Formats: sequence, structure tokens, C-alpha cells
Amino acid sequence: MAPVSLPFKNMNRLLAHMHLPDVMRNLSGVTPHEVGLALKRLALKRRSKGAPPINSDFYDLRDLLSPDDVAVLTKIRSYMEERVSPVIADYWERGEFPHELVPSFAHLVQETWATRPYAIDSLGPLLSGMACMEMARVDASIYTFFGVQWGLAMGSISMFGSEAQKAHWLPQMSRFEAIGAWSLTEPDVGSATAAGLTTTARREGDTWVINGAKKWSGNAPFADIHVVWARDLSDQQVKGFLIERGTPGLHVEKLPGKIALRVVQNADIRLENCRVPERNRMPNAHSFRDVARQLAMARGGVAWAMTGVAMGAYEHALAYANQRQQFGQPIAGFQMIQNNLVQMLANVTAMQVLCTRMAQLQTRDGRISQERASLAKLFCGEKMRETVALARGVLGGNGILLEHHVARFFADAEALYSYEGTHEMNTLIVGRAITGMGAFL
Repeated sequence: MAPVSLPFKNMNRLLAHMHLPDVMRNLSGVTPHEVGLALKRLALKRRSKGAPPINSDFYDLRDLLSPDDVAVLTKIRSYMEERVSPVIADYWERGEFPHELVPSFAHLVQETWATRPYAIDSLGPLLSGMACMEMARVDASIYTFFGVQWGLAMGSISMFGSEAQKAHWLPQMSRFEAIGAWSLTEPDVGSATAAGLTTTARREGDTWVINGAKKWSGNAPFADIHVVWARDLSDQQVKGFLIERGTPGLHVEKLPGKIALRVVQNADIRLENCRVPERNRMPNAHSFRDVARQLAMARGGVAWAMTGVAMGAYEHALAYANQRQQFGQPIAGFQMIQNNLVQMLANVTAMQVLCTRMAQLQTRDGRISQERASLAKLFCGEKMRETVALARGVLGGNGILLEHHVARFFADAEALYSYEGTHEMNTLIVGRAITGMGAFL
């Protein structure tokens, strides 16, 4: 066996804690290689006690924010870690929503978003995006609940509603005293909504008669107001309607059997001769192009949320690797584990930088373009999927246990990957922008 070279300073440290005659007697029959391994383990254990803080903002992107904006993010992070993280796995396993958190969550939103206009990006594109990222870093379901309420339901009323509709609904929704749902996707019409919805609206005097079905509507099982998109039979254009809970002909059933975002309450909706007064039609929504504007903002938000999911998975995996012992040392000291952790951090950093630049361009241009939002969504979706898979692998068998959180991120990532436009549809949107040719059919 080849001799092992032992660093002199490490030998001095070892001998300083041992009586030399005892050392000589105890080392009889021990090979230099075994002594070297012992010293290495000693050094690793010593280093593990001083492991650096876990930081998924490796390029210090928070430094782009003002101190006041950082305080907003800190408040959101504290709430999510202190109030949501301890209970969310239990609700996820049961497939239930934590209604008791709504008052405190409403207070959090009142302290942050509610002083601004009713839009998910009303804190400014960069701070709003990072705020969504902070929510999803702990739980993507709470982010989705917020996104549906504030971004889609309230956002639709704010963008397309009448002054009377805004005055009636937005104040109580901002306090979460009324919950909103948003219904575009249908059982047989997902990405093809631009080609024509099968849910129809027919006007009869001052009343609209709506027939059709919707699927996946978030918050719908307990929503007070449903934003429903339907095709007007008179001009074939998409229009938006506010349908209140309890309206005759509105049937809402909780969607069962989900394996992702189990805390989010989705629904199947049937509309059977559902009669809605003209005053409940949103007057400023005239076609699917209006819906598309809102979808672009939503896709940008989902890219940030995907980044948050990847951050959460990486942070839990790193924490686990620092404390999990194998062969006498933390697995964080193994080469393959470090390779996985570094790849995860690289993915997270690339996602953060892409989303940050998207937000900067939105600030510059005053809007977010379809193709930029789509590129962010499809790229972050790919990297999120890769990151949560690596995190699950780092945890080994424990990676499928909810107590370690990574299993929840791993499952929830599949829902984010598909909603607000599938990976394939977003790819085609970007492809059309860079080639000038649509390849949708």
C-alpha cells in the first residue's frame, strides 16, 4: 500500500489531544491509509460545524431593491416560514385549504400590496416578482391562491370591470372578505382557448344566458364571485362575466384525485342556462386579446413562482445534506452530492437572473410582452423540474416523505409546469416571435 502523506498541522492537532504512549499502543496494526481517513473525517466534522448560511440568492439580486422593498420581502418570508411552513404539509396530505390562515394572510397582503392598484405587479415588476417567489419558496399553493385572488379575479375586475363593479367587489376582495375564482380553461379546451371557447353567452334583453363547462378553476369551491369567460354567440368574441355564488344554473364541484397543488381547491364547473344580468358583464373586455394581456402578466408571475419552488427545494436539500450522516460524515462532503447541489444552485441563479431582467424590461416598457413572458415560463419550468428532481435524489428514500418538504415541491412542480400555458404552447409563442411564422397547427 502506498504511503499516505499527512499534513503536519493536522497531525499536530491530533497529537495535541492525545497522550503519545497511548497513541503508539493504539495505532499498532492501523495502516497509514486508515489514519489518513480518520484525519479526513475529523477535518470534515470540524468544517461541518461552521457550514456557511444557506443562501439561494447567490448573485445578491436583492441588492437591486431599496431598503423599503427588502423589508417587504423580509415580512413575506417571515410570515411564510412562521405561519405557513409548520402546517402546510398536513393540509397538503389531506387535500384541504387552511382557511384559518386567511385572516392573517389578508393582513400581510394589506400591509404590502393593498396600498397599490389592484394588480399582481402593482408593487412594481421586480418587487412583485420577488414577492411571488418568496411565497412559492415555502409553498406554491399559497402563491396560487394569492395569484388567483389578486392577479386573475381582482385583476380582471380592475382591468375590465365597470366603476360600479370595481367599487362593489375590489375593496372586500382586497381584505379577503370575498374570495374570487377565474374560469377560462374548459374540459375539452385548454391551450386552444384563442381558437374559440365552447362556453357560450346569449343575450336576452338585459340578461345573458350562459351554457358550458369549465375546469381547473382555482378557489372555485369556496369562491364568492366567479370571473367566467364565454363566447358571445352574436359576434363570436370572448366576453367576461361576474357570476355570484348561488346563482341558479351555476354548479361547482371540487376536483378530486390531484397529485399536485393539493392545497389549492380546484373545481369542475357546469353552467346550465345560467342567467346573468347585463350589469355583471365586464364592459371593457371585448375579445380574447384582452384575456391574453392578462395571461402574459400571469405567465411572468408563474416564472417567478417556479423560481421560488426551485429555491425551496434547493435550500431544503442543502440543509438535509449538511445534517445527514453517512460513513461518519455529512453527505454534503461527498462529490456527487456537491455536484447535484451546485447544479441546483446554477439553475436557481439562472432563473432568478432571467426573471429579474424580464421585470426590468417590463418596468422600461410599461408592459410585459407575450414572447418574453413565455420564454421565462418555459425556461423556468424546465429548470424547476430538473432542480426538484435533483433535490429529491439528494434526500434518497427520505425524498418522498412530506416531513422533509422536498416531496411537496417535487409534486407541485408538475402543476406549475402546465398551468398558465403549457411548455409546448409557450415554446410556439416564442418560436413565432423569432421566426415570424406561426406553427400552432
